[in-house]
Amino acid sequence: MSELAVEPSRTALIVIDLQVRIVGMQTGPRGGADVVRAAMRLADAAREAGALVVIVQAERPGVDEQPPGSELVGEMEPRPGDLLITKRAWNAFHETGLHEKLAGQGIDTVVVAGLMTNAGVESTARTASDHDYRVVLPHDAMAGFTAEAHRFAVETIFPLLGDVATTDDVLAALR
Repeated sequence: MSELAVEPSRTALIVIDLQVRIVGMQTGPRGGADVVRAAMRLADAAREAGALVVIVQAERPGVDEQPPGSELVGEMEPRPGDLLITKRAWNAFHETGLHEKLAGQGIDTVVVAGLMTNAGVESTARTASDHDYRVVLPHDAMAGFTAEAHRFAVETIFPLLGDVATTDDVLAALR
């Protein structure tokens, strides 16, 4: 891949579903704690560069009480200037107003990370592509239900949606 370039003021980092119960699930090819560490590196760099950080959490629709562990992991609690999105579907755009909020801030590039590669991350990336955002996918800042599911998404689906990169590629581009 050639060197990745992004304009931080027009870029949003979208971090999907880093909630206690989801981070604690069995994932591959890396564990949830590794994904949290990579996402934190990305979020810190994005904030420092002036990019928007979007923290997405899932809620199960139609239940009186969310399952235990539905809160965000402490490291992913939104900071001042971040955008918190609560989704009730697989993708972060569905009935959340995310597209309108990003467009209103002149965002044209999204970096999508989090859990799970082959669920919320892929669904959000597909919808971002449908909305004509440039999509950047740091494959080492996400994990799937299995290593094989992650690999399939990264190698087969993601190249159709945008730029497959590493966390370090995105960090360099934000500097």
